[in-house]
Amino acid sequence: MSSDSVEEWQEQLDVEKLVRRIRDTVSDLRAEEIWQQWKNQLLVSTSLSRPSDSIKTEGQQDKDTEATVRQQLECVCYGLGSFSSCVSARYQLAMLLLLLDAGHIPLKDCSLYDPAFSVTEKDILRELGLTVLTENEEGKRLATKPTLFYLMHCGKALYNNLLWQNWNPHCLSLVTIIGNCFSGIRERTFERELKRDYSYINKAVDLCEERLLPCPSRLIDVFSDTAIITFSSDRLNKLPSSTWTDSPEPQYQHCSDLEIILKQTSVLDSRETSLS
Repeated sequence: MSSDSVEEWQEQLDVEKLVRRIRDTVSDLRAEEIWQQWKNQLLVSTSLSRPSDSIKTEGQQDKDTEATVRQQLECVCYGLGSFSSCVSARYQLAMLLLLLDAGHIPLKDCSLYDPAFSVTEKDILRELGLTVLTENEEGKRLATKPTLFYLMHCGKALYNNLLWQNWNPHCLSLVTIIGNCFSGIRERTFERELKRDYSYINKAVDLCEERLLPCPSRLIDVFSDTAIITFSSDRLNKLPSSTWTDSPEPQYQHCSDLEIILKQTSVLDSRETSLS
């Protein structure tokens, strides 16, 4: 067997080993009380509840409607981290897989990106049936259908970019976030910095509905300060139009410790920017 063949064989063994480890973690987490608590909160807070529970006797037309609803749901996950070496990231991935199952979101409709992913980790995610994004979106994903954004312990800029991209009543009402509690971010950030650099988080705190998710002490490094964040269309539509008109793209030129990896720009782009 050639050295290349041995290396490919070893890589495949590594993938299979890690896939088994992730599935074992899913089984372990499913047996934990935290999972049932998170599941109940998710179903209460969002439209991801099981449609069949309320339409079992409504006939084939309602079954078709149920299938359509399920097809419309999707999920985006940013900043998961290196789950092959980090136990916390592996538990967060296991929780994501459980949430997808509870929300009837097909695995292929969940897209993930983290510049920290290794080639092997990308192969593992694909082996699990998930979709791996190839471009760094910097969190600037427009919600065109009901979307669950899974952003565990991500930097403030990622949340801020996501809010900016969806800063209108229609798109925000399609967004559900599982991630750091916005009110907690505001409490931990200097007011001047929040208003200047993370203005969309600052404004969203008063527009969103947050449900803090429980976290046992032994998993505090994994799931602490996590909330389900939603935006009520009724509430958003009652706001004055001026709420949405002045919405410049975030720049972060004053941030010395920006908690996000920006996408790479070409040398030509950098030169054009410097000359402009």
